Amino acid sequence: MKHIIAILFSFLTITVHAQRISKPAMDTLNTLQDTLRELSYNIIHGKEETVRERTNDEFIPKLVKALKTKHSYYYPFDSIATMAKVYPADSSFRILTWPLEKDNSTFRHYGVIQMNTKDGSLKIFPLFDNSDFSKNTDTVTNHKGWFGCLYYAMIQRRYFNAEYYTLFGWDANSQTSQKKVMEMLTFKNGEPVFGGPYFSFAEDTVRRPTRNRFIIEYKRDAVAALNFNAEMDMVVFDHLISETGEEHKKYTYVPDLDFEGFKWKAGKWVHVEKVFHDALQLGKEPIVAPIDRKRVDMKRPRTAEDIMAEEAEKAAQKGKRKKKD
Repeated sequence: MKHIIAILFSFLTITVHAQRISKPAMDTLNTLQDTLRELSYNIIHGKEETVRERTNDEFIPKLVKALKTKHSYYYPFDSIATMAKVYPADSSFRILTWPLEKDNSTFRHYGVIQMNTKDGSLKIFPLFDNSDFSKNTDTVTNHKGWFGCLYYAMIQRRYFNAEYYTLFGWDANSQTSQKKVMEMLTFKNGEPVFGGPYFSFAEDTVRRPTRNRFIIEYKRDAVAALNFNAEMDMVVFDHLISETGEEHKKYTYVPDLDFEGFKWKAGKWVHVEKVFHDALQLGKEPIVAPIDRKRVDMKRPRTAEDIMAEEAEKAAQKGKRKKKD
C-alpha cells in the first residue's frame, strides 16, 4: 500500500509541476512530440533494418531537443507509445527507453536518464547498450556500459540515508528466447551506477554467490512474471524449468506453477526459494500458458497482472453485451 501511495503521489506531483512549463515551451514540446511519435512508429514498424536505424538516428537528436526545453521533465510524452517511461517515488529523475529490432530478430536498446533539476535546465545521462559486446551480465557499470532493456517498473528503497532504485526490464532478446532483468540503480557523486551486490542467496538451502544483477531467460512464446507485489511487499517471479530437460538451453525454459521471490532486508534483496501458491492473491498469479505471438506487444511489455486485467475487462464487456442482447 505504501508503494502504491508513493507512486500516486509521484504522478500527482508531476501533474502539478507540469504547470511550470510556459505556454510557448508547451507549444514547442507538443510540436516536437508529434514529430517524435511519427518517427517512433517507424523505428518499430520500418520494414528494413536500415530504415529503422536511419529513423532512430533522426529520433535521438529530436528527443534531446525536446528535453532541452525548460522543465521538460514534467512533460509526459504520453503519445509516444513505443517509448517506456519510469519514475521513482521521489521524482528525482526518470528513465526513457525504447527498442530497435534488427533483421535477425535481436534487439538493441536506447535510453536516457533525465534528472529533475530545480531550475528546469537539462541534465541527462545517455544510456549506451553494451549487452551485445559483453558476455558477462554480472557487472557493475555506469551509463556507458548499460545492460540494454526496456524498463517497465521501478521501486525505491531507502537504507542508511541512501536511496536505492530497483529497476525491472524486459529484453525481447532473440528469435528463441526473451529475458527479464532486475537490477539496482544508485547514484555515486551524482553519477548513475547500474548493478551491485544487492541480490543475496544467503538464505537458500544451497547457498549461491551474491549477484550484481538478476536475470531470467525463457522461451520466446512463454509468459513469465518478474515484478514487485506491493500487497506481499516482495518481488515475485516464476520458477522456470526446461520443458525438454535440457537445462543448458534457456530457450526451452517455461514456468512450472511454482514461484520464487526476493525480500528487502538490510539493504539487499534476499532470495526466497519458494513463494507458496496459496500466498498469492486470487487473480495475481503469473500466466503460465503461452500467449499467441500475434498478441505480444513488442512496444509495451506487460506484466502478467496487466494481461489478466485486460482479459477480465474483455470478459466483463462481453457479459454486458450479452445482457443487452
